[in-house]
Amino acid sequence: MAITNQERVAKGLELLKAGLAPFVEREIHAAVKAGAVNMETVRRFSEDPNLAKKPVAQWDVAGLLKLMWETWNEVFRKTLGYSDRSLVSEIRGHRNSWAHQNAFSSDDTDRALDSIQRLLTAVSATQADEVARMKMELRRLIFEEQSRSERRKSAGTAIESQVTGALKPWREVVNPHRDVASGRYQQAEFAADLWQVHLGEGSDEYRNPVEFFRRTYLTQSLKHLLVGAMRRIAGTGGDPVVQLQTNFGGGKTHSMLALYHLFSGTAAGEMLGIDALMADSGVATLPGKITRVVLVGNKISPGNPSVKSDGTVVKTLWGELAWQLGGRAALDRIRQDDERATSPGDTLRTLMNEYGPCLILIDEWVAYARQLHDEGDLPGGSFETHFSFAQALTESAKLAKSCLLVISLPSSDTPTSPHAQSDDEEVGGIRGRAALARLKNVIGRVESSWAPASTEEGFEIVRRRLFEPLIDREQFTGRDNVARAFADFYRTHHQEFPPECRDSDYEGRLKAAYPIHPEVFDRLYTDWSTLVKFQRTRGVLRLMAAVIHSLWEKGDRNPLIMPANIPIDDPRVRDELTRYLSDQWKPIIEKDIDGPNALPLRIDGDVPNLGKFAATRRVARTLYLGSAPTSSAANRGIEDRRIKLGCVMPGEQPAVFGDALRRLSSAATYLYQDGPRYWYSTQPTVTKIAEDRAEQYKRNPDPVIAEIENRLRADLRATGEFRRIHTAPPSGADVPDDMEARLVVLAIDYPYSKDPNNKAQAAAAAILQSRGNAPRLFQNTLVFLAVDQARLQDFDEAIRRYLAWTSILDEKEGLNLDPHQVRQAETQQKSAAGAVEARLPEAYQWLLVPVQTSPQTPLQWQAFRLNGQDRLAVRVGKKLRSEDLLAPSFAGTRLRMELDKIPLWRGDHVPIRQLADDFARYVYLPRLSGPEVLADAARDGVALLSWENDTFAYADAYDDATGRYRGLRSAQRLDLIHHTGEGFLVKPGAARRQLEADRAASAAAAAAGAGVASETTTAPPGGLSEAATGVLTAGNGVPAPSTKPKRYFGTVTLDATRVGRDAGKIADEVIAHLSGLMGAEVKVTLEIEATVPDGVPDNVVRIVTENGRTLKFISQGFERS
Repeated sequence: MAITNQERVAKGLELLKAGLAPFVEREIHAAVKAGAVNMETVRRFSEDPNLAKKPVAQWDVAGLLKLMWETWNEVFRKTLGYSDRSLVSEIRGHRNSWAHQNAFSSDDTDRALDSIQRLLTAVSATQADEVARMKMELRRLIFEEQSRSERRKSAGTAIESQVTGALKPWREVVNPHRDVASGRYQQAEFAADLWQVHLGEGSDEYRNPVEFFRRTYLTQSLKHLLVGAMRRIAGTGGDPVVQLQTNFGGGKTHSMLALYHLFSGTAAGEMLGIDALMADSGVATLPGKITRVVLVGNKISPGNPSVKSDGTVVKTLWGELAWQLGGRAALDRIRQDDERATSPGDTLRTLMNEYGPCLILIDEWVAYARQLHDEGDLPGGSFETHFSFAQALTESAKLAKSCLLVISLPSSDTPTSPHAQSDDEEVGGIRGRAALARLKNVIGRVESSWAPASTEEGFEIVRRRLFEPLIDREQFTGRDNVARAFADFYRTHHQEFPPECRDSDYEGRLKAAYPIHPEVFDRLYTDWSTLVKFQRTRGVLRLMAAVIHSLWEKGDRNPLIMPANIPIDDPRVRDELTRYLSDQWKPIIEKDIDGPNALPLRIDGDVPNLGKFAATRRVARTLYLGSAPTSSAANRGIEDRRIKLGCVMPGEQPAVFGDALRRLSSAATYLYQDGPRYWYSTQPTVTKIAEDRAEQYKRNPDPVIAEIENRLRADLRATGEFRRIHTAPPSGADVPDDMEARLVVLAIDYPYSKDPNNKAQAAAAAILQSRGNAPRLFQNTLVFLAVDQARLQDFDEAIRRYLAWTSILDEKEGLNLDPHQVRQAETQQKSAAGAVEARLPEAYQWLLVPVQTSPQTPLQWQAFRLNGQDRLAVRVGKKLRSEDLLAPSFAGTRLRMELDKIPLWRGDHVPIRQLADDFARYVYLPRLSGPEVLADAARDGVALLSWENDTFAYADAYDDATGRYRGLRSAQRLDLIHHTGEGFLVKPGAARRQLEADRAASAAAAAAGAGVASETTTAPPGGLSEAATGVLTAGNGVPAPSTKPKRYFGTVTLDATRVGRDAGKIADEVIAHLSGLMGAEVKVTLEIEATVPDGVPDNVVRIVTENGRTLKFISQGFERS
């Protein structure tokens, strides 16, 4: 019957209690005895008062875990490492979740069981094996469910690159082993477990000598170890004691298994490669029976004696050694030493000789020794006694005949090494380091030439374990063609890739690693192997098996398996890549690296040129593989050239992947950059802070609106054809009602769209129709600019990003930004500011203009899309002029057409002030920039000589009583016309009639006339005695002849303090009338006379003289009298 995850966790906790209780009780009693802690303190840590009265061994798992946590420094720090303390804390969390009936996902359950197994293993509890079986069964179920899900996913296809068609896909050249292709490797986990093999358990690849050597690549170091072992067992040489010492996962256990199977009794000819080694060793045959002893420190407990099948009780490690050498008979030889936990001394040599030839393998010795106490209160003996045994064992092995002792120890680091930390996975805590140091001191006199496999040998180890061997010529040709194509590609584009790719031996590396790219191995063996929990060989095998299985299922057809092809989106691969890292990496992968909604997929979707190659996704995968394990290192990250090495294949352009990297680095939350180096980190970049702040502005849009309005005002300083521009007015009351053309820029709350009822048009209509509570009079003066609804979101986002980066720089001290982050923020702010500048005209691109074709038709709205590189108001002005919807100038002839068309005449004339009012009011009339345009048009029309046919005349005033126009003029330039004046435009017909009548009256007066004035008299300012009749009379009243006057002269005294004002009036009121006459020559002379009673200072004399000369005075001078 299927069990639930809750039940699995409950069973795991039950096994944990059973395995942990003896260890905890033993350590607590030792600490109490040593005075490190007292029992009253211990009892206070029990959450259940009833448990406090019971022995510690009877406490429940919650009490045990709490006790370990609270007394760690006083008790358990000496035996266990800090990684084990982390396990205690984590399991407490799992236990609390289970107690509160919280749901457990399969991943949560797997994590809980794995942590329980690790803690039980750390205390050498046998229950660890049962928990391991539960965990593997759960993983099998998870794998089967994932397999079904993967088959259902239509999108579960591998990334295809644009490589040349001549290169065969790797799947057509080499085949994975069946267990790898099918995914059955999950059950074995590539776990070389010496104890399990010794018990006859485990998978065939480790248990069966023939299968083991078929899948094992014999490195130079392993060959040397096996040859020396053959000679030692055969009695012809070889080292008697060999120490295998590497970092965690360096291949020690695999080497021990090789020795174990070598002396299993299997014929040498059946084990691949052993015949050649025997020839090298000079050993013709091995002894028929070789006793093999296997001692694994974390499988044997110093506190729990082992009971054998016949009832024999074994308490110590040397007792177990004797039992495996010769059974009960051999144990009886050292029975007293086993009972009293004292070192057996030279008796060990006697046993080795008597039961030899023998192979003794000791693995995880530190894990056993660190559990011992200084006092002899454990069945396994005391800490000191154990090292006496170690010395006796090594000395006995050297003196015995045909005995080989092989011991594995964790690698020890210098204090300055990055691995020198008390939570080393294999060493453990303080006591573990002390045990390691003592064992090294005892065994250190033995010279050992064994070393782990090199990276290059690792290629072959992994290749042989994961793939079937290449056997025919076609397979070798396919491999060689791929290697040559890649090598040639790297040499051709040598500036895009790391320098080592140009070397001739890189092609050899490509062949050796085929079908896996060497960069994959380099990253795994160089970067990932620095992780405390990553085992070099097993970790690489587990990961690459998951990768190959996933790619095989998805039908990957790339020529090589590159970092960019590692399917991080596959749950099995992702689990392998994150099991050695913190849980923080999982959401980072989903967001920034490889997931259904990850950023790289969105970028590839938005940019077709990148999406065609899946370039951004490939860059992200390569970056993760190369940077995740070193994100906290001093020299973190990988260079852009190495990123391209992990991505680009022959037939593709490296520049495409450079563009993908640039886009990804500018948008990713967890991707850092420093010069050419890039890396992912669990800490969000300032980009994440900026994203969060930009998101906050959605909920608080006031700063965004204010920034938009500021940007608009700055842009609209260039007003173009408009006298005034109104930016985002709250209502029509804020837009004045006058005669000047104005541009109204609507707020972003009123976007424009093709919908007839769009907000922009409704807002514009409201402003056009009224100013506050009053109707708007001058409606033909307003045009509107609105934001595009489709572009508004992009514009708003750009503004929010700019504000976010600006706020980060403003608060850089408070945020404690380092120089790199400050540089990044400055770069991003500059980029965001550029985006705002570019998107402002893209957003505000709709010009809304009210139009009306005639007084009888309804008002309508026309929308125009603006283009060009000018400022907004300039664009609007250009568009209005091109559509003839704004007139910055107006010809007199055009004005006459409009007067006749509507018509705008009021009888035979129209006041200019009324006409300006009309043009500002009525939308069906041309839209003028301002009323002065109308005045200019009037001046232009009056000055035309063809005024009778094309334009009009001008009059200063109209006398309703007489029906006459005063100051009627035509065909002359009149600067006095102004839109606010009292002047009139007169129809040509009416003007002609009055002029003809005046001419006739003058002729009649002349006929009756009487003489011309004989002398000049003082006249009124007009210069004639009767301006109204236009007839000059002499002083005696006799009419002057009809000859017109041809000369005018006048003299006037000006106010010396306001010369400019008076001269201006004289110019407008006198000189302008005279200069406007045909053929007139007007001469104006300014005469200055100044009297200074006290005399003129020298400096004033000099200044006035120089200025007069500059102003070209005809004559000037100073007089002294």
